[in-house]
Amino acid sequence: MFALIYDTYDLEQPEKRVISVHKIRATAEKALEKRKRKLGKTTPECYTRIVWVDRKIKRGDMVAGKDFDTWKPGETIPWGETHSDTD
Repeated sequence: MFALIYDTYDLEQPEKRVISVHKIRATAEKALEKRKRKLGKTTPECYTRIVWVDRKIKRGDMVAGKDFDTWKPGETIPWGETHSDTD
């Protein structure tokens, strides 16, 4: 499942709160855009990111770093995510 998580990148808080759960990345991306508009902030300012969780979760659950990954296994990773756009 894809999930939006609240992630402040604070190493002292390894568990992240699940904001919403989605079956496909496209709906997770729509939810992220809606959250950004609602808060009037950019993605980094929202402290929100989309992750893949390979277990059953629900809104409000806490997930640790070992429980999620940025990309679903086998998912095509966009070129800009694997290669730097700058020199």
